[in-house]
Amino acid sequence: MAAATCKVCDDPLVLEVDDDEEGGNAETQPVPDDLELSCGCHFHWQCLLDQSSEIAISLKCPSCDSQVAANTAGPSVTNPFLHASSGASILTRYKNEGGVQENLDILPAVTEEAYLEANPAARPARAFHVMCCEGDFGGIVELLRDADQADGEEPTMDPAQLLRYQDPLADKKSGLHLAVEKRQEEVVWLLLWIASSLSTETFPEPAMQAAQAMGLHRPATSASDDIRSLRDDQGRTAETVAAEMGGVWAAMLQAGALHPGSSLP
Repeated sequence: MAAATCKVCDDPLVLEVDDDEEGGNAETQPVPDDLELSCGCHFHWQCLLDQSSEIAISLKCPSCDSQVAANTAGPSVTNPFLHASSGASILTRYKNEGGVQENLDILPAVTEEAYLEANPAARPARAFHVMCCEGDFGGIVELLRDADQADGEEPTMDPAQLLRYQDPLADKKSGLHLAVEKRQEEVVWLLLWIASSLSTETFPEPAMQAAQAMGLHRPATSASDDIRSLRDDQGRTAETVAAEMGGVWAAMLQAGALHPGSSLP
């Protein structure tokens, strides 16, 4: 019986990766890259993701047209990439360099890729949110500077749009919501420095020194542009999330630093 090949490109279900060896004589070696849908069709991971826009709407295999979702009621007609029916999943078997993953749900990855294909300007915003979660202070500053200097050749957002971006795939949370959730205090102070009307005197000395060391000047921020006023799809501000968590945010909450619109002395 012939080995299965990818239903998109018809190539063997492997990837050629560099075999890092000492001496600079790195050679490539094949590693498995075999994503099998419930219908029995096989794909490379990226080849399948390249079909995301079609799959997110139809919930069908792009090769044999079989239904592959556990719940096939389908996404919302008005917002097809954002609201796949409740409980829907596309369970697969994925074999790669790390082994075999059974019952891997790829619907979240497919939904995200479909959304980004339809909204390419959101790619840097998604990267910004990842950095907020991971506490990547320097990466955030570099990303915002790159956005400020964008030449317009590729779809993007300006710094203000990035800072206020609310992810429709993550309950409309902003970067500030995510930084609070992940307890990234340094990032929270950074975001407040560049996108809130909070008085400079309220910032702790280490936060001020870090911002100034990066050459970050405080822009004038109106109440309507203050990121503390943003609410997720549950109506929660970042202050509300911090209050639910307590702990590391107790002092900041007591000082009112996260309160929407507050400036404080």
